[in-house]
Amino acid sequence: MKLRLELFVENIEKSIEFYRDVLEFNVSKEADKDYVPVEHGDVILGLGGMKNLPEQHPLKVNNHNQKNGLGIEIVLEVEDINAFYSKIVSKGYPIETGLSKKPWGLEDFRLMDPDGYYLRITSIADE
Repeated sequence: MKLRLELFVENIEKSIEFYRDVLEFNVSKEADKDYVPVEHGDVILGLGGMKNLPEQHPLKVNNHNQKNGLGIEIVLEVEDINAFYSKIVSKGYPIETGLSKKPWGLEDFRLMDPDGYYLRITSIADE
């Protein structure tokens, strides 16, 4: 089994810029403008336009009181958390919670994508 997440976004171009330029995902050159898969290692995120969802779709955000991804934390594990954190900071992207060691022994930091999806970037647990 493999996991792929689909994120419905307001502005696909802005989301592509974030995932490509900030988190260094690869973007398919063959992607259309209504749905764009981005990949990094084994992680695949499909970016789809919120406007393309039918009005009654359960994921459709219809007003300003609703938030994308409410109740979801996307966790990305990286080999070198310190180097990855330094890259993000050097790009000037806002960090929600800085890099710190957690009680469970891993280090992580948190940020939000342009649509408010909450991302935790974490070190990998020793096996």
